[in-house]
Amino acid sequence: MLSIALPKGSLEEQTLMLFAQADLEVKKESRGYNPSINDPRISKVKILRPQEIPTYVSEGYFDLGIGGHDWIVESNADVVEVADMPYAKTGAGIMRLVVAVPEDSPIQKPEDIPAGSRVSTELPNVTRKYFEKLGIPVKISFSYGATEAKVPELVDIVVDLTETGSTLRRNRLRIIDTVLESTTRLMANKQSWADPEKRQAIEEIKTLLLGVMEARGKVLISMNVPEGKLEEIVAVLPALKKPTVSKLYNSDYFAIETVVEKSNVNILIPKLKAFGAEDIIELSLSKIIR
Repeated sequence: MLSIALPKGSLEEQTLMLFAQADLEVKKESRGYNPSINDPRISKVKILRPQEIPTYVSEGYFDLGIGGHDWIVESNADVVEVADMPYAKTGAGIMRLVVAVPEDSPIQKPEDIPAGSRVSTELPNVTRKYFEKLGIPVKISFSYGATEAKVPELVDIVVDLTETGSTLRRNRLRIIDTVLESTTRLMANKQSWADPEKRQAIEEIKTLLLGVMEARGKVLISMNVPEGKLEEIVAVLPALKKPTVSKLYNSDYFAIETVVEKSNVNILIPKLKAFGAEDIIELSLSKIIR
């Protein structure tokens, strides 16, 4: 029913992992040109350059695509951004398109950039609009990669995508402004979104993908608690909404279950034990569906 375009390159590994965890595993052929997903809602899968995906989805070659908001803006693609899925090549994260200058440059803010400066970027349309808004005429050249390496011999300024800024710093570049922030998006063709049958399938796939993302970094904690300690423990227990509490059969104990951040478990479990919780179990989660 649905044709889907998935990104290759830096987003590929994380995207394939996300789909696998959502029980939508992408199976590749030996050469990888025509992968498939064993799901009745999905008829075709292609893995393409992320720069191309918004345009192909907009033009109806695919019903659904995964790609960065930055490339949707750059290509001026007329698509429906169905869901924000903030993951990048190193995991969860937000990409920024930034303006960077040599660290020893006298330029401190965008307004200081001299007219006629040479600018290198992989997103020339977004960059052109940015400098037009500033009212600064510059010479923009398209970069095929390693944009940061072109300063200062070939260009004066770079407008580059970064997740942490570490590569720019290693190349002695200093960020002076952020042009836009971008996360990975689930995007749909407008006609497909307007089709009731396809929209239902898209919504179902979105539910699975977002369920995986919601579960990341969280675990389920269960424990048994004596009745006299119940209120005290519930008061210190984090939860998505409220913890689930049920009385154990023929006992003065209660069972408690709740979802908590994995990063806090090392502090939380000893505290729960000190407050009187017993039989504490920590379980990993694959999906949380709101």
